[in-house]
Amino acid sequence: MVKTLQTLIETSRRQYRTMTEMVAATLREAIIGGALGSGEMIRQDQLAAAFGVSRMPVREALRQLEAEGLVEFLPHRGAVVAELKPDEILEMCEIRSLLECHALKKAVPTLSEDVLRRAECVLDELDEENDVARWGEMNQRFHMTLYDNLRGTRLYDLVAAQYQHLDRYIRVTLTQLDYAGKSQAEHRMLVAACRAGDPDRAAEVLRAHLAKSAGAIAELLAGQQALAGAQR
Repeated sequence: MVKTLQTLIETSRRQYRTMTEMVAATLREAIIGGALGSGEMIRQDQLAAAFGVSRMPVREALRQLEAEGLVEFLPHRGAVVAELKPDEILEMCEIRSLLECHALKKAVPTLSEDVLRRAECVLDELDEENDVARWGEMNQRFHMTLYDNLRGTRLYDLVAAQYQHLDRYIRVTLTQLDYAGKSQAEHRMLVAACRAGDPDRAAEVLRAHLAKSAGAIAELLAGQQALAGAQR
């Protein structure tokens, strides 16, 4: 179930050091979670009133979200929620594939059985998880567990940073496409390839997994754009 913006505001008031952090984090979750939809106008005065703050932290938060690709400032309209774009998800997943396949090849030769078991435990939890936000978080935890022995490297940090930009698209996959079951089957194939100690096979499985999910999301978004265009 998608949480409303007001619910997110009420639960975030005491979690952040500054008003800007609170506003940015709450709006980020509202956009990623779907409480604020693609193309929706963001009224700074209304947000300031809803948060109980001046317009300054709202404006600073929106600029931060603009840098993250979640908000756009349009002439004569002001701030709007950035559209989900088919070409963007394909490009983002191409970058993710290059980074993660390289990381996986480096990680597989020294992956311990303990790490693989931890990855499988996450998959077991995912099998029982129905909350989209939690599923997205645990999906990230699964993938990052496979790169555990790369912690402290620049490569590990680059891989982790991709998920912030991808989270919104990943949630689209879960809420609008029946993809969780397929994704889990591919995840278990990935663990099997890692356990076999075959970095090339593991990278091949991962590459196919990422390409399938990106293609499915891009196809969905292209169809939605075509429908919206026909209705104008």
